[in-house]
Parts: sequence; structure tokens; C-alpha cells
Amino acid sequence: MAEEIRAAEEQAAENKYSFENEEYRQTYWHTCSHIMAQAIKRLWPECKLAIGPSIKEGWYYDIQAPFAFTPEHMEKIEAEMKKIIKENLPLERFELPREEALKFMEEKEEPFKIELINDLPEDAAISFYKQGEFTDLCAGPHVDRTGRIKHNAFKLLTCNAAYWRGDSNRETLQRIYGIAFPKKEELEEYLERIEEAKKRDHRKLGRELGLFAFRDEAPGFPFFLPKGLILKNKLIEYWRSVRMSRGYVEISTPQIMRQTLWETSGHWDHYKDNMYTTVIDDELFCIKPMNCPGSILVYELEPHSYKELPLRYGELGIVHRHELSGALHGMFRVRCFTQDDAHILLAKEQIRDEVVNVTRIIDEMYSTFGLSYKIVLSTMPEDHIGTRADWEVAENALADAITSIGKTYEINPGDGAFYGPKLDFHVTDSLGRVWQCGTIQLDYQLPGRFGIDFIDANSEKQVPVMIHTVSYGSLERFMGIITEHFAGAFPTWLAPVQVKILPVTDRAHQYADSVKYMLESSGFRVEVDKRSEKVGKKIRDGQMEKVPYMLIVGDKDIQDNTVSPRHRVDGDLGAMGIKEFTDILTKEVNSKSLK
Repeated sequence: MAEEIRAAEEQAAENKYSFENEEYRQTYWHTCSHIMAQAIKRLWPECKLAIGPSIKEGWYYDIQAPFAFTPEHMEKIEAEMKKIIKENLPLERFELPREEALKFMEEKEEPFKIELINDLPEDAAISFYKQGEFTDLCAGPHVDRTGRIKHNAFKLLTCNAAYWRGDSNRETLQRIYGIAFPKKEELEEYLERIEEAKKRDHRKLGRELGLFAFRDEAPGFPFFLPKGLILKNKLIEYWRSVRMSRGYVEISTPQIMRQTLWETSGHWDHYKDNMYTTVIDDELFCIKPMNCPGSILVYELEPHSYKELPLRYGELGIVHRHELSGALHGMFRVRCFTQDDAHILLAKEQIRDEVVNVTRIIDEMYSTFGLSYKIVLSTMPEDHIGTRADWEVAENALADAITSIGKTYEINPGDGAFYGPKLDFHVTDSLGRVWQCGTIQLDYQLPGRFGIDFIDANSEKQVPVMIHTVSYGSLERFMGIITEHFAGAFPTWLAPVQVKILPVTDRAHQYADSVKYMLESSGFRVEVDKRSEKVGKKIRDGQMEKVPYMLIVGDKDIQDNTVSPRHRVDGDLGAMGIKEFTDILTKEVNSKSLK
């Protein structure tokens, strides 16, 4: 494992000045934020600068201005940024003692920078970066010259309101976001993806398709609408069919449990700021943020022999986590969600085979949705429990299991859970975006903290190892991902409404109802559109609702006892008998076709 970590570090060194290198990418974007700030100060010296970090994609800078930035302002900023890039100004770092640093920023009349300096530790190095006439308080790093940024491969994206330091009682600022790449073609591809992503935004589609909603009365807590609950239940049904056929047993554990439980598990010390609490009978209880301690309590209810292991518990557990309001984002970041958890208690010698089995389950499930993925092995973080020796054993066990089935993995040093290393599954959607969903976490710590055991072949007590694993991760988040992945056009097996029947005239209503009854009797989800609208409008509305099949029924269908299916992708399929159409549907649903 140590050699593989070194190899990963060497590869990173080779890509030092490439966008493949995360550090260089962030440095590049951070430099862009300074170029943008310099452009703004050149154009409008009265503007005050707050902070301008690089982020996951691009950068932003928070600005206090006596006017609202408009698209016209953004164009002027971009033009000035291009001038600064062509000037090829060197970025020069220097440090100042605290008093000189404060005086420097007082002379520049930058109150936000003064506050930042005052909040730094007494022994902190106070560093600045200078480029031409512009100097900014900054820890860095940056590229060496503004000319390193491609003048035709950056774009200012949006401007939103933001509170200084995220405090609604403080100053309101304007946050300008930007993106940049080493090549113009990469920028154009990114902007195209952004436009397509806007069309696929799950929050917009969720409303239009009647899937889910959010209300101010419950921020971060989704409301599932009838069609959305059908979608969620189909995901659950599929999860059960896969897990339960592999020897899992399903359990359900309480939502609220004593604080002492979470102290024993270690979550209280590492996670209490994200936990909701309540007082019952003068005692502190916690609303569970994860399901694993509940599985251990179930295991603890009776003695276990090595012959029972691995013991696989599955739980569709609802968990609550206190996310900051600014972090909430549709179904992607909520405060209440359902985890498709599985917790496996097993002996150490069973780890490799069980990790292989779980990996194959995750692989099967992602393939069903047409999602490719890569595997990332996250190793021991600074904030951890257990010895380095235990961690090395656990990390090697995960690595060996993955390589034994011909899979490859990347290493993410120091990003494991506090109780053990993990394999994270990063799925790629139809727009090429990457989402972290599934995980396999190997835990040598939690079983020992709870004192659980099993009797081995020599009639001696042993402490089991615990595997924590999910496939979807959060059902809510996964619903958001696949809504955007399929652009709301879910495969027939998953679609909330699989068939919509469109009577051409009122005379066809009774026949449409009889067709609906026959299809529903075969287990399909069907609606009849009896509105007094022309059939062309009904078809257009059905297309907007992204229904897989529409059946147009008229006098001839009634006479011949047929239907005329129109497929969402393949178009008109011609008149056919109801049984023939039912056979088509059955085959498509049973095979979980992606059409």
C-alpha cells in the first residue's frame, strides 16, 4: 500500500502543471480570482474586496460595490481581465508585520481585509501577492505570471448576493463566479455542458414532472409528490431485489436514541455539530445521523457463532443531519434522507471475499442505470481512532479485494472515515459529471467500542470486523442524479407513468378505460387523458411529461380491438393487439432496458 501511495504521489508530480493535477487547477483558478479583482479595482476603484477563493469548479470573489453588477459590467470586467493577462504581470509574494499589514490595508481603504488580518493568529505570517499596481492579502499559491492564464479560455458566469462571512446580520456583498481552462475548446465544452445541465436541473424537472418539492416551512426537508414516491419506491424495490437475493436480512432501527450511544460509537465527539438533539424525560437523545450503531445493537441482542458470519443487515434508514442553510441544494444536499445502508459483521479472514461480493453488487446496480464509475481508496485521516497498524491491515484488505477481481482504483490519501478506510464509487452521468455515491467502509473500531463478539471454531470469543456499505448512498440524492442523468425521461421500468392513453374522441373514453384496466392488471402504471383537447396537444403534453409510451385510441382501434403505441424514442409503432403491446412492455420492464 505504501508503494502505491508513493506511485500516486509521483504521478501527481508528473502532472504538476496540468489540469489533471488538482493543486495546479486550484492555483490556476485562484490566480484568475486575483486578475478579476484587479480588473474590478481598475474599473471601479470605489469597490471593496472581501475574499476570492478557488472552488470545486472555478472561483468566486465577493465584492462590495455601490451598484449592482449587470451583464454589461461583467463584459467590461472580462475585457479588462484580458488586458491584465496580456500585460503578463509577475505575481510577487511578500510578508508584512501585523501593524504594517493593517496600515497598508487602511491606506487602501479595504475594511474586509483589515478584519481578516485582525482575526489571524498572533504568530501568523501575513502574506500578500502583488501584480502590477494591484496587491491583495492572500496566502497563495499562484502561478508566476498573469500571462499563464489563457486570455480566450475564461468566462464570468454569474453574480449572486452573499453575506459577509455567511452572516445574515453582516454586509450584503456581490459574489461573481468564473471559470477558466488551459484551452478555448475546453471552455466551450464546459459552457455547453452547463447549458445542458440547466435544462436537466432536477429541481426544475422535479416540479414540472410532479416528483418532489421544497417548502419554506421545512427548509432542506423534501416533500415527495405521488409520482416522486413511485420513483423512490421503485428504487427501493430494486435495492431489495438485489440485496435480499445475496443473503441480506432487512432491519429497521429507531430514529431517536440516547446520547450515550453516540458517545460510545464515537460519533458524538466527531459529528455532534451535525446532529439534531432532543430532551426526553430530562435526558439528552439524538436523532440519528447514520444507521450503523443501530445495526450493532441488533447484533448484540443474541450470541453469534462463526458459522453465522458474514451476517448482513440491510436498512433503509431515515437519517437527519444539520446542514447549513447555504449548503442546501435541492435533493443533492438535504437535512433528512434515506440511506440504503448495509452493515456486515464478519471475521477478518472473510474480508476479501465479502468486499468482492459488495463490489459486484454495486457494479450490477450502476450498470442497470447506465452509470460508469471509478473506485477511490481513501486512507487514514488525521482525525481517526485506532492504531496505524490496524489501518494498514484494513487498507491492504480493501486494495487486495479490488485488484483480485481486475478492478483498478485511485488513492485519496487521508480522506477515510474516522473509524476506517473506505472505497468510494464515483459515478459518471450522461453529461460527464462525477458524483460520489456508493461506498465500502472497513471498520475495525466500532465493534470493539461496543464490546460485541462471536464464538470462533475454537470456542473462543473474537471481535468481528464491520463493513459499512451503500449503493445509492442517499436515495434523495440518487433521485436527483438520475433525474438529471435521464433528463427526466426515466426508463420504462422506472417511469412513474409508463403508459398514457389518449382517446381521440369522447366515444373512445370507455375503450380507453378498458385498456387501462387490462394494462394495470398486468402491473403497469397507466393514466388516461380525457381532457377536451385535440390529440396533437395531448401528444405534445405527453412528450413534455416524458412518458415512455402513449396509446392513441380512436374508432378504428375500438372496432379492431387494437391500440396504436407511440414510443418516446422510436415514434409510432403501428396498430397492434393489446396482448402484443403488453408483451413489449413486459419484456422492456423485466430486462430493465435503458430506453
